[in-house]
Formats: sequence, structure tokens, C-alpha cells
Amino acid sequence: MSCANCSQTVSEALTALDGVSEANVNFATDEGTVTYDPEAVSLGEIFDAIEDAGYTPVTESVTVAVTDMSCANCSATIRDALESTPGVVDADANYATDEAQVTYNPAETDRGDLYDAIEAAGYSPVREDAETGDDGSGGDAREAARQEEVQRQLRLTLFGAVLSAPLLVFMADHLLGLGLVGDGLLGVPTGWVAFALATPVQLVLGRPFYENSYKALVKNGRANMDVLIALGSTTAYVYSVAVLLDVIAGGLYFDTAAFILVFITLGNYLEARSKGQAGEALRTLLEMEADTATVVDEDGNETEIPLEDVEVGDRMKVRPGEQVPTDGVVVDGQSAVDESMVTGESVPVEKSEGDEVVGSTINENGVLVVEATKVGEDTALQQIVRTVKEAQSRQPDIQNLADRISAYFVPAVIANAVLWGVVWFLFPGALAGVVDALPLWGLVAGGPAVAGGGVSVFEFAVIVFASSVLIACPCALGLATPAATMGGTTLGAQNGVLFKGGDVLERAKDVDTVVFDKTGTLTEGEMELTDVVVFDDDGQPVADGGEPATDGGQLTARTRRDENDVLRLAAAAESGSEHPLARAIVDGAEERGIDVADPEGFENVPGHGVKATVDGGEVLVGNRKLLRDNGVDPSAAQETMERLESEGKTAMLVASEGELIGVVADADTVKRSAKDAVSQLQERGIDVMMITGDNERTAHAVAEQVGIDPDNVRAEVLPEDKSDAVEAIQDDGRKAMMVGDGVNDAPALAVAYVGTAIGSGTDVAIEAADVTLMRDDPLDVVKAIRISDATLAKIKQNLVWALGYNTAMIPLASLGLLQPVLAAGAMAFSSVSVLSNSLLFRRYTPDHDYELLGRLR
Repeated sequence: MSCANCSQTVSEALTALDGVSEANVNFATDEGTVTYDPEAVSLGEIFDAIEDAGYTPVTESVTVAVTDMSCANCSATIRDALESTPGVVDADANYATDEAQVTYNPAETDRGDLYDAIEAAGYSPVREDAETGDDGSGGDAREAARQEEVQRQLRLTLFGAVLSAPLLVFMADHLLGLGLVGDGLLGVPTGWVAFALATPVQLVLGRPFYENSYKALVKNGRANMDVLIALGSTTAYVYSVAVLLDVIAGGLYFDTAAFILVFITLGNYLEARSKGQAGEALRTLLEMEADTATVVDEDGNETEIPLEDVEVGDRMKVRPGEQVPTDGVVVDGQSAVDESMVTGESVPVEKSEGDEVVGSTINENGVLVVEATKVGEDTALQQIVRTVKEAQSRQPDIQNLADRISAYFVPAVIANAVLWGVVWFLFPGALAGVVDALPLWGLVAGGPAVAGGGVSVFEFAVIVFASSVLIACPCALGLATPAATMGGTTLGAQNGVLFKGGDVLERAKDVDTVVFDKTGTLTEGEMELTDVVVFDDDGQPVADGGEPATDGGQLTARTRRDENDVLRLAAAAESGSEHPLARAIVDGAEERGIDVADPEGFENVPGHGVKATVDGGEVLVGNRKLLRDNGVDPSAAQETMERLESEGKTAMLVASEGELIGVVADADTVKRSAKDAVSQLQERGIDVMMITGDNERTAHAVAEQVGIDPDNVRAEVLPEDKSDAVEAIQDDGRKAMMVGDGVNDAPALAVAYVGTAIGSGTDVAIEAADVTLMRDDPLDVVKAIRISDATLAKIKQNLVWALGYNTAMIPLASLGLLQPVLAAGAMAFSSVSVLSNSLLFRRYTPDHDYELLGRLR
């Protein structure tokens, strides 16, 4: 806030919200207090209102690792717990990454409160201090927690497997009639031996499921996957105990109770390992950071210091084979630098004085002295990791379908199991007859005794209940989208394409129009002065030296101006501008040995040119409209302008003291990959357009070089009108991706269906964009669309499998066709298979379209 009016504006924006009864904002303290009804308006909406008013409320973001989520319902519970914490603006939890992403007001809450909220909901956060939490250095604690969880699941699996192995022998002996065990073992009946083996398994392996079920049902009022497992295994165990004690008649299922827990725990172990592998790419990136830097002082003395002690402005020596410690600019030396870990480009990039380098990239051959420009959390590597993690926390819209299903899934499964257990108990004969008529295998144990089977009606009803509960797998459904999104965002980062969210990743595939800004996107953006044309007092172009020009004209020695005179005036006028066209004129003048003076007065006319006072006279440099608006007739230069513009050059008129004196022209080189990028987009059926502030002829010349239809060129678009042009394109129902690099592209990037910033662009453009391309290559636009398309295909594969599995298997269990132990094994396999399918995604390279079945992809 800069004045009292600002505080008034913020107050009015807040009081306009429904549910806000009072808002007081103090300009002197830069603080505000708001009284509101949390049932009517959320803290997030209050912060959004402040941002919409044009101001920035202070927030902090943190990622909290959580070690014991078991399904999508767990992540929903954690999200709700965090959102109900005072001071939390926004929260989300991701079951696939085992992390929660929280944005909060640091004046009202802190990390400790967030950890407490997660623990109160019944889960275990990985506690980290504020200095190591979010920049990646806290990854050691998270990795240690992840590894401990993997080892814990492995220990439980081995413990259960050792005790269950004899039960497997008992089962085989009984089913195959081998007679190896008989009715007893060392004088102890086999039933009691099975009880002795199964009980420790039930207590040790079952304990986490019982505890989590209690927290889910009692604390949070929400059933999760643990409830299903606890129900299924307990049903088999308690029924067996009742039979063993002669409370009821029937068979023993101690082996089934034990195998259920062993299979599920094995699945949890494999799942934990797979999650670790899925996040391995980001951890590998962070591990590539240098540990130390060799700092050079003003006297040339070298000192090796820890990386965290490097400050902006420090000069660092980087020898061949060493990593560049942090982001910076080369101040001395020349070398090739391997930037593949950031851009995905394997060919080293030549670097010399003035070039920017990225931290953690590898210096190949020469010695470089680099001045640090960004350190710590501000480095490109940390920003990449942060962007990818934020993207993984923002799920695609398709996840909403899975979330809606998951919310009702577990209660529906339990209701279904109870229903079919009761139906089988009440109508065993009729149901058995119906199932026998189906072209499927036979009922478990031959069915209930009344239908000629080998078990009692009650026992068969118990089998159906247990199988129906155990076969359902909300895990596979909950993992389907986040696991694939995690793979897609990580794959993008490895190939120099950063998506700001899973929602962006989903949208990019639907793009039907790509709109390129010309300068710096399709072209190199490095303008060079190419032509200086002089005009005589009659407004005719002449050749240097007084010779007649091809289109006539002769200057006398008294009035003749030469190229250097015109260029001196143009360069002096443009020296006050930072525009690339202006810098090219100034640099061209200096290369010719011309002394460029500062103008006495300067005015930038956006989209048209500049007006300056040089040597006491007014000088204009710009387009036709600029001259006309200032009373100068540009028509004499029409033929010259058309000739230069048809060559793809940007021509600018120069006038002095109300007279046309010449034309200067700059040219930009089209990027080598631009034509290939346009061609590949068109092959995908995507319309390619170009938008530029250049005149029609220059724009069409560039469009012709890269293969863009002239009808798809929008030329002479003022910077402030670019966003309007993009909106006009989208008004036709198009879904446009705008690709730009400059500050003036930021509004257009913001309004586009997908905004994409070239990585060499300004921070403002990158901030406004949905997708950032780390390389300065238009071909990466195609990669971004391919990765989006491939990720959504992978999500659909996972969802089809998860929904198809549950749709097929639940009816089979309900009809009495599945043993509970087989149901538990299938349940464990389904979630592991979804994760494994997502891990296969890492093998895809976006140099070609994703193949659904190609190479097991």
C-alpha cells in the first residue's frame, strides 16, 4: 500500500464480500483486521479479494510430508483438518506423493499448528524446522521418513510371512488330501496351532489397520480403506475363534485371516517403494547441487566455502568438470556448459563473458569466473523443484470424478457386502441356482449346504461378506490421477517443460490454436542494424556520397547528409529506450565509430516509436503513424519501407525538425527450429498464428519463412492490445495457447487458455504463464502438448483399470465366486499395478506422440 486511498480500496473490497461484517485496514502498519462468518466466506476468499483489488496479502507456503496415508479418503481428511485450522488460506493433500501443500497467514499460524492439526486428524507429519522445510534441503528428513516407512512395511510383511508359512502348508494338506499334518501336530490339534500362528499376525499386522479405522470412524467420521481391511480380516478371525470354541459350527479360516493381512501389508510395502521411485527424479535433481563454491576476492585470493554461505555478488571460480555452484553471470573466461539437467538438451552450450549460467550445471572445458545473481531458494533448480511440487498438488479436473466416487465408495462397499451376506443367508438355494446357471466357475466350497455345497449357510454368508469387503480397492482409484500427474510433471521437468499445475497439464492437450509472439519466440530476438537510407531535402532517397539513388535524387554538398548523420541522430534519440530495436540502432552506431550522445529530452510513444530532443532539435524515430501525428509526411519513403519490410526487416522512419531525413532498418533471425515446430503443430491439426507489433509486410515475411498462413498473422498490434487480440481469437470458440517472452506478453499469457513463456523471457512473463519452457526453443511447445496428451492418456488407463477392476470384481465376490484370501491378494495387486503403470511413464520421451500400447507404454 502506498497511501491512505490504498487502505480504503482494500477495506471496500473486503466489506463487499458476503459474510464480512467489518474490515479495518491500516496504511501506517500495513495490516488489516477482518471480522467474518466462516460459514459464509473462507479465509482464502478474503485473500483472493485483496489480490483482486490489486494488492498482495502476505502468505507463506509449506509442503508437509505425511507418512501414513492409506487411500484418497485419508488425503481428503488431512485437507479438511488443515483447512479448518485458523490462518490457513488454502490446503491440499496428495496421496500419491504423501505430502500436503499449505498456504497460510504467518501472522496467525505457523508450521507447528499445521503439524498439530494433521496429528489431531490421526496422521503422522514429518516435522521439519522452517529453515529446511521447503527449499529441498529438508528432503533428508522426508526421505528418512519414507525409507523408515518402507522398512517398517517390509518388517511387518516378513513377520507375517514367517508365521503364515505353516498355515499355507496346513491349507495345501487339507485341499490336496496329502495327509502330512492330520488332525494334530505334536499332540496339539491343528485348529489351536492355526490359532497360535494367526493371532500374532492379527495383533501385529492388524494393529495399524485397527488404529487407523478407529481414527477414521471415531475421530473423523469417515470410512477409509483401513476399515475394509479390518472388517474383512476380523470377520475371518472372529468366525474361526467362534468355531474353535464350539460356539457355532463351521470351518476354520485362521489361514485366510492371516493371509489377508500379509497380502495387504505386502501391497503396502510395494506401494511405498513405488512412491519412492516416482519421486526419485526430483530428489536426484536436488542431489546434483554443489556442496561448496570457490569464491574469489578482489585480490584474487580463492576460498572454498559451503554453498549456503554464497551471497549475491560473490565471484566464484569454476574449473573444468566442476558444477556451477549457483545461478550467475560469467564475468571472465569461456567454456562449454552442460545444461542437460535443466533443459534436457544434451549438447553443451558455449558460455563467455556476459552469458548467464544456471546453478548445478557442469562446466566442460574452460575456466569460468561467475558472479552469483541468485542463491538459495531463488535459484533455477530450486524453482524447478518447487514448481513441479506445486503442480503435483494441483490435480486435474478429472480427479474430481475420482474424489466424488471415493467419498461414497467405502460406505457403499460395506452396505453391498452386508446386503449380499444377508441375501445369501435368507435365500441360499435360489441364489445358488442363479449363479450355477451363469457361464462362470463354481461357488466357493461348492456353495451352501442346502445347495449341495460343503459349508453351512451362515458360513457361506460370512465368506461372501468378507470377500465383498476385501475385493474393493479405493486405493487404485485414489492413485490413478495423482500418480500419473506426478509422472507427467516430473517428465516435463526432465525435458525442460514446467507445468504450474495438474490442471494446466490437463488443459494443454485440448489446445487447438497456438499463438506465437514473433520477436524472441519465433525469432532470436537479437536485432541487428542492417540498413541506413538517407533522404534529401526533396524527400528522395540517395546513395551515400551524393550519387543518385536507384529511385532518383541528388544532394548538393551544402545540404547533403550522409548515413552517419542520420544514424547519429537516430541512435541519440533511441539511446533512452530499452527496446531491442532501439538497442540495435545504438549498437550499430557504436560499431561504426559514431559517438552516441544522450538526448536532451526523451519520450517513448508505445507501439509507435520515440520522440527526442537532440542538438536542440526534435527527432522522431518510429512508424508512419508517429510521423503523421507530428506533422511529418512519410509518403516519400513508402517504396523504401515496402522494400525493406518485404525482406523481413523492421524499418523505422527518421525525421528531424519536421523533415523526413532517412530510414533505418533492423533485422531479426528466425530460429532454426521455428519452421519445424510450426510444421509439427500443424500436423497435429493445430492452427498456428503469429501476433506482433511489426508492420504487415515484415510480419508476413517472417510468417512465410516459418510456414504460417498469412491469414493467421495479426500485425501492428500494440503491446496493450495483445491480450485483446488473444481474447478475440478465443471468442471464436478456440482454445488458444499463447507463447511469448516479454513483459508486454504477460497480459496475453494470463488471458490465454494456456499461457506459455519461453524460458529466456522476463520474470514477469514467466510468472503470468501456466507453462514455462526452460529452453529457448519453439519445438518445446510441441513437447508440452505431447506430455499433456500422454499424461491424460495415462490417467485414463489408470482410471479404466481402477474402475474396471472394481466394477468386475465386486459382483463376482457378491455372487460367492471369490475366496476372501484371493480377494485380498487382488486388492493389493490392483493399487500396485496402477503405480507400476504410472512408473512405466518414465520411459516415454516426448520427441514423438505417446503410443498407448507401444513398448508396454
